[in-house]
Amino acid sequence: MRVDAIAPDPRFQVSRSLIGSLWPLLLGLAAIVVPTMVRLARDVWTTDAGMHGIIVLATGLWLIARERQAVERLRSPASPGLFWTAAIPAVLVYIFGRAFDFLILEVAALFVLLVAIGYLYLGARAIRHLWFPILYLCFLIPLPGFVIDSVTAPLKNYISAAATELLQWFGYPIVRLGATLHIDQYQLLVEDACAGLNSLVSLTAIGLFYVYLLHRASWRYSLFLLFWIVPMGILANFVRVVALVLVTYHFGDAMAQGFLHSTAGILMFVTALAGIFLIDGLAWPLRRRLARRQAA
Repeated sequence: MRVDAIAPDPRFQVSRSLIGSLWPLLLGLAAIVVPTMVRLARDVWTTDAGMHGIIVLATGLWLIARERQAVERLRSPASPGLFWTAAIPAVLVYIFGRAFDFLILEVAALFVLLVAIGYLYLGARAIRHLWFPILYLCFLIPLPGFVIDSVTAPLKNYISAAATELLQWFGYPIVRLGATLHIDQYQLLVEDACAGLNSLVSLTAIGLFYVYLLHRASWRYSLFLLFWIVPMGILANFVRVVALVLVTYHFGDAMAQGFLHSTAGILMFVTALAGIFLIDGLAWPLRRRLARRQAA
């Protein structure tokens, strides 16, 4: 029996000379990617609002790497016109953001440029297959300040009011003025980090990663789990604020604002994430029923 070798598609064969000619392009990309990543690491990932950045970058690249075989099968010719339509505005916006220190525009434009280059190299079918890693990596783009302010203000007021009512019900001498809590001789301001926005962004990113990795076959169940991310984040941060108020009242401001403040933030993030895992575990009858319906 003779087995004839199948010749590879010549459209996707890259000669060594071509690879060697790509090194100026790779160096050029490194020259714009590395400074932007350094700025993100220095100015965003060290803050509460961007603490998820390094996790999203690492897991997002891992998601792309694990799909490399499927991407190779789906490679197709790309349209140069469509590439330049996206790449030229992205380069101009990147230059503008870099020159005038608009990190949001700089990161967003660089992201669009990299996706456009990926499209030129892989084609439309492969890019569509990588839709989730691309969407997931969008969490690297820092949120604008007006978005943070518009979402943080009602969350701060809601959590402050709920914590005040709960502690008053237990007989604690606490009153609220806006986002400021007064208990005994202490005055506590519920800041943005305590209001839940920062942890909600991180929880949403990690929650999306978890749902996609384990339950992407069932989009209905995935939506069910995603629905619980925001409530669990708000609940965890509510518990965090109550805990910090109680620690301040019983042990003093130095204890609450020191090491315990940072520890409480990490603990509440882990608690909210564990709550999502718990809901996933308790909802196995729903998951099984949806799986049977999908199979039918």
